[in-house]
Formats: sequence, C-alpha cells, structure tokens
Amino acid sequence: MANMHEIKERIKSVSDIKKITNAMYLISSSKLKKARKDLDATEPYFEKLLYAMRSILSRMPEEADELKFFDKRLHIPTEKRSKLIIVITADKGMCGAYNHNVIAKAESMISDTGMNYLSVMGQVGRMYFQRLDKKDNVTLDKSFFYTTQNPTLYRARSIAEEVLERFHKGEVDDVYIVYTDMQGSSEYEVKVQQILPLDVTHFVKSDDDITKHHEAEFYPNIEAVMRHLIPNFMKGLIYGAMIESFCSEQQARMSAMDSATTSAKDMLHTLSLQYNRARQAAITQEITEICSGSEAQNSGGNF
Repeated sequence: MANMHEIKERIKSVSDIKKITNAMYLISSSKLKKARKDLDATEPYFEKLLYAMRSILSRMPEEADELKFFDKRLHIPTEKRSKLIIVITADKGMCGAYNHNVIAKAESMISDTGMNYLSVMGQVGRMYFQRLDKKDNVTLDKSFFYTTQNPTLYRARSIAEEVLERFHKGEVDDVYIVYTDMQGSSEYEVKVQQILPLDVTHFVKSDDDITKHHEAEFYPNIEAVMRHLIPNFMKGLIYGAMIESFCSEQQARMSAMDSATTSAKDMLHTLSLQYNRARQAAITQEITEICSGSEAQNSGGNF
C-alpha cells in the first residue's frame, strides 16, 4: 500500500483535475445554450428553405437537367472523378468520440482512385488529415481553414461561393459535407450529405417528402430561378451543418467532462478511504511501538 504522503499528493492531483473538468463542463454548458439559441432561431428558416428546394426540384422540367448545378457528368468514369469532402471537426479535444467519429467517416469516403480534396474545418481534423496530404490522390485544401467556434453566415457564404465556383470550373465533380447532427438533447450522429450535383433524392428521408405534383411555372426561366436560389440554398445548408456540429461538440464535451468529474469524485472517495486506512495503520504502529518501548523499559527496571 502507498504511504500517506503519496496518497495525499494523489488526492491533490485528482482534486485539481476535477476542478478543471468541472470548469470545462460549465463553459461547454454556457456555449451550448448560446448555440442552441442560434439553432432554434435559424432552424425554421432552413427547414422552409429545404422544403422549398425539394418542392422546386420535384417540379422542374426535364430540360433543367442540363443546368450546371445538376450536371452529374456521367461521361466521367467513377475511377477518374474528383471528390471534394468538407469535414467539420472541433478545434479542441476532450469531447469524447466526437472528433473520432467524424474523422473515421470522412476517411472511409476517401477513394483509392480519382482525386480527393479535403476541406477541413477544425484544428483537430486538420492535424489528423495532414498525414494523408502526402498521398498522390489526396490533397488537403487550405481554403477553408476556419475555426468551428461561433459559426457565422458570412463564413458559410464564403464556403458556398468557393464550392460552387470550383464545381462550375470542373475542378470537382462531387461535393460532400461530413458533419455531426444533433438528434436530441443528448444524442448526436455523424451525417454525410451530398450537396453537388443537385438531386432531389439527396435531401429527402422518404418518398413521401417528394412532391408528386409537377405543374409549375418558372419566371423568367428555370435557369434564372436556380441561379438566384442555389447560392442561398448552399449557404443555408452549410451554415446549418456548422451550427449542428457546434451544438454536438458542446454536448459531447459536456458529457465527457461530466463523466470525468464523476470519475474524479469516485477516485477521491477511494483515495480518502486508502488515506484513512494508511493513517490508522500508522497510528496503530506508533501505539504498538510506544507500548513495546514502555514494556521494555519496565522490564529493564525490574531486572
């Protein structure tokens, strides 16, 4: 058994760690409240935007497939297609499996053929994917070196504009975004959303979400409507993913820090018991030594 001094030092170390984890829990709780407020304020708009987009895509005339936003480039074989993957991770760790799940999902999407461009938001993801940058068919794009803290529409608009420009120029053929979606008050899930080329099936959960009625009139024409709508839709889609990821990050960190604080409390309880046992053992030993010394002194005097 460790002596009292070692146990006392361990108790002090665990107590200091518990203070840190508890402080991080409170900070994450405060950030989560603000992030959820932003999410609640913007979610209705983006839900309506998604509904409108599904409705419009399901009503488009057949000639709309020739528009640049919907060009699937079927003439390019799978092994030669260029893929852009936008990955949203955290800037910091200590949030459980949040970063690992996103990174694992993004890594599984990297093809051995074609060209893979990785645009990573968040320091943790960038540090991890730097090692893949040395591969021949993987390039870590430095365009989106943004922080994931406090998502803004300005940042989402910049990303959307650059993504659309690269798609129009033919630099990339498929664009995906990998993010973490809040499923409830304490649950989250990694999602992959293909955002280009546009397809109504990419934004629905079931066939019931697709409007079956196809009578619609586009003024002045379908191209003008799409040219105005698509950039706003992309901006909203990316901003929504950023907000969802930020909320999920804070929720994951809260859970991780709460578990760490609870573990620290249990460890302190165990260490306190060990310290008391060691203290009692030391006192018992001292009493035994005193009694033995007293008996030896009395025996010596009688002799």
